[in-house]
Amino acid sequence: MPLAPEEKQLLDSIPDDGPELFELGVEGAREALASMLTTANPEHVAKVENRTFPGPAGDVPIRIYSPEGDGPHPALVFFHGGGWVLGDLDTVDGPCRSLTNQARCVVVSVDYRLAPENKFPACLDDCAAAVRWVSANADALGIDPSRIAIGGDSAGGNLTATVALQNRDAGGPALCHQLLIYPVTDSRMNTPSYTANGEGYFLSAAAMEWFWDQYLNDASEGENPLASPIRARDLSKLPPATVITAEFDPLRDEGEAYAEQLASAGVAVESKRWDGTIHGFFGMPDLLPKGKEAIAYAASRLRDSFGEG
Repeated sequence: MPLAPEEKQLLDSIPDDGPELFELGVEGAREALASMLTTANPEHVAKVENRTFPGPAGDVPIRIYSPEGDGPHPALVFFHGGGWVLGDLDTVDGPCRSLTNQARCVVVSVDYRLAPENKFPACLDDCAAAVRWVSANADALGIDPSRIAIGGDSAGGNLTATVALQNRDAGGPALCHQLLIYPVTDSRMNTPSYTANGEGYFLSAAAMEWFWDQYLNDASEGENPLASPIRARDLSKLPPATVITAEFDPLRDEGEAYAEQLASAGVAVESKRWDGTIHGFFGMPDLLPKGKEAIAYAASRLRDSFGEG
């Protein structure tokens, strides 16, 4: 289908001769994304707490969102997107608040170390440590340790998939679900959706190449399943999954291919494509109505995984 009207309006507002986000440099791109995704009127949740936990290389900032009612609540540990280079707790504050209320769960948003200052696998190590910490401190956090899910968008979807792999192989905490929102799953960037959507649809192929260059110490690391989870030889015994993709997204095909590989390995998975929209729509619900639809869908899938459908 064609671009939805709101998506077209957003893309038309971006000057054709202006620089892409990554062309602003690391700090400039971080500032630009922060200004784009900061929520002017944040949705109310019962409680929001900023704190830290002891990570593998120092304290890691987190933001804990708690729903109404007495616990213990189920939980979602959330990893923000931004190509492993951009993003922070504020850039996903809006979706995290909505997921807290709609999924009726505690959301723990993780401000992991960013590249290029901290290359692969620094952010993965922080995210995996966050899951272990949440599980170990579930009682104090008002969380039911038997109902912990993980999730994230874009690079955060990549971290969700790779944390699930690492957690399975290391005998980590039991996870009840993985929410993969237009995830990065393959460093090869050679799918038809890269050809069709690699330019002019918010996230470009050139930007993804830049992100991978910032993240990896060497291009050969892209072959590592903990960087490109679609290259894992064994995807069995992973948590049930929800995969969200967008029609006009270069990452569309690799996200859907990963869903197919999970299903082939016996993992319960539901994959849903949002037609007429672009990469990043989940994080822009105030601008793009399809983002609100996707958040509601994700919350419903989480409630089902928590046994609270």
